[in-house]
Amino acid sequence: MSDATVLMTATHAGNAKAAEQLLVLVYDELRRLAASKLAHEAPGQTLQATALVHEAWLRLVGDQNRSFSNREHFFRASAEAMRRILIDKARRKHTVRHGGDYQRVDLEGFDLAAPASGDCLLALNEALDKFALEHPVQAELVKLRYFAGLTNEEVSEVMRISVSTVKNYWTFSRAWLLNEIESE
Repeated sequence: MSDATVLMTATHAGNAKAAEQLLVLVYDELRRLAASKLAHEAPGQTLQATALVHEAWLRLVGDQNRSFSNREHFFRASAEAMRRILIDKARRKHTVRHGGDYQRVDLEGFDLAAPASGDCLLALNEALDKFALEHPVQAELVKLRYFAGLTNEEVSEVMRISVSTVKNYWTFSRAWLLNEIESE
């Protein structure tokens, strides 16, 4: 068993010291994944990679009933937690209280500003939910690639499938999701 798996088992047993050690062990990798995802967000994004990692960490180990069987399971759960955080943030921006129905206007040129990336993220989330019903393995791959920022090789390792299968699933998934988003 790897150090991470041992620490995950101890964390599940309620060992607070093990949870701290686990965070130290995986923090850099989680931060790299968060930074990779946030690099694709629109300029002016207020959420920082550190904040995304901390929020995901709280969601992952804040629930005392969480148990991770191994490193791969932990990173899959991390990708899902980051996805949900970003989706929640995009939804929050669309509420009336936060100016959800207002459009930005460039006062100098009186042109409408580009649609917020939150719109795209919400459309992707809806399409991904539909996609997961028909193709759960490919949907998991999309979460790992898009939301966690893993490379093809890293996804191959986490999902225990070949790199060529990852590439094929990624190509299929992107085409399916694009078709779904454009048809709405």
